[in-house]
Amino acid sequence: MTSTTHLSVASLRIHGTRSGIVALSLFALCACAGERAPAERQRPNILFIFADDHAAHAVSAYGSRINRTPNIDRLAQEGMLFRNAFVTNSICAPSRAVILTGMHSHKNGVFTNREVFDSAQTTVAKQLRAAGYQTAIIGKWHLKNRPTGFDHWEVLPGQGTYYNPDFLTPEGRIAHTGYVTDIITDKVLAWLAEGRDPERPFLLMYQHKAPHRRWEPGPDHLYLYDDQTIAEPATLFDDYEGRSSAAATQEMTIARDLYEDDLKLVPPGNLNEAQLAAWNAAYGPRNQALQEAELTDSALVRWKYQRYIKDYLRAIASVDDNLGRVLDYLDESGLAANTVVLYNSDQGFFLGDHGWYDKRWMYEPSLRAPLLVRWPGVVEAGSQNRDLVQNLDFAATFLEMAGLPVPSTMQGRSLVPLLEGTTPADWRDAIYYQYFEYPAVHSVRRHYGIRTDRYKLIHYYEIDEWELFDLASDPEEMRSVYAEAEYAGVVDELKARLGELRAQYEVPDEDPVPYPEG
Repeated sequence: MTSTTHLSVASLRIHGTRSGIVALSLFALCACAGERAPAERQRPNILFIFADDHAAHAVSAYGSRINRTPNIDRLAQEGMLFRNAFVTNSICAPSRAVILTGMHSHKNGVFTNREVFDSAQTTVAKQLRAAGYQTAIIGKWHLKNRPTGFDHWEVLPGQGTYYNPDFLTPEGRIAHTGYVTDIITDKVLAWLAEGRDPERPFLLMYQHKAPHRRWEPGPDHLYLYDDQTIAEPATLFDDYEGRSSAAATQEMTIARDLYEDDLKLVPPGNLNEAQLAAWNAAYGPRNQALQEAELTDSALVRWKYQRYIKDYLRAIASVDDNLGRVLDYLDESGLAANTVVLYNSDQGFFLGDHGWYDKRWMYEPSLRAPLLVRWPGVVEAGSQNRDLVQNLDFAATFLEMAGLPVPSTMQGRSLVPLLEGTTPADWRDAIYYQYFEYPAVHSVRRHYGIRTDRYKLIHYYEIDEWELFDLASDPEEMRSVYAEAEYAGVVDELKARLGELRAQYEVPDEDPVPYPEG
């Protein structure tokens, strides 16, 4: 089976409008203690659009200085933009497991990218499916087993490839020709038009590979940004003074840790003849210019940054273009009026901030993720929210949107009140984070911590080093004030609150992830 062209809306058979399906009774909605009962409304479709490693500061609606994302911005203009959306564990597979289960990593069993997701546990997809929703997932899965709880699934094996990807399906492994972001979108449009039951509401998880490393641009964007110099972050040449020793011992710097294929000094190995010709036409002259320039020291770091960030942003441009295709289809098919559209990423990403690429840290660029939600008739267009929210909350949110009770096992809270414009009096005043994957690629030390609206306390518990950042005076997190006398009271308060959160989320005292032998 081969996919080579984009599907157009005109070529798709558009089903008629779904018949109305009333919400569950108020009694059922109140079955879960503490959950509020929204006004009875038709159960909405839920379209969850998930990028991989898309930093919030590479979204123009969030004030990006380096790129424009007009279709993502459209969701901000027509819905709600969350200013303080964070993850619980800034790495790919754990983030996905948290979203499906509504539980922290230590509860759902996916601590790192190594574990196999326990598909027997309860997920939001299973609960929605049992309640009559049609469920589908298309794109990146990354949980090392067959998806369960989905009526339809077509997923990439592992990380997948940008060009000519294989997809895993119930019928087996199927090869495709083309660019992965386009192909995933083709499949999404085909399922919306012809694969679903128009009489049932749906949960569709539309999950991109992009802009994950190695940031390979699609054919439509190979020359984007060629005439520009992308602005450098102020911390590109960070020396890591004033922080834990962990900051200096990582292996994720633009200066020394990018590979030849990251920098496109060599082409990907899976291109066909036409793709290779296009690739060489774009990168050949650029690489020749590099050889002739003979850059050294800081000039070479700056060149690497430009090569990295332009390819990263080119991959995002494809995600944004393809989102536009889907939003147009929703409008033209009549689905938009009763479809919640959420755009999110599995975590943030370092865009040269602190001299880094990748994620993993509790520092803001990787802790923070974009979250935009359009829900016609419920969410005020152009609204913003500044409450502390996490991907831990998505499962509960989807369930309340569907009029279903939230199981007590879920540790997140529904965002529906916030989407309706009201912040509950008991909304969280802090978030909990924990990263487990060390020793491993990039050598980021294990750590946990707490973030409030102003402060962030991080504990690198293997080496027993602490950091405290005052985000009001130091938003770039350049200097820990943990040892400063004037912050002693803040440290005591945050440590007490951190202990409360660890107890609330039932975090074990002993690290649940054993160290590799040898």
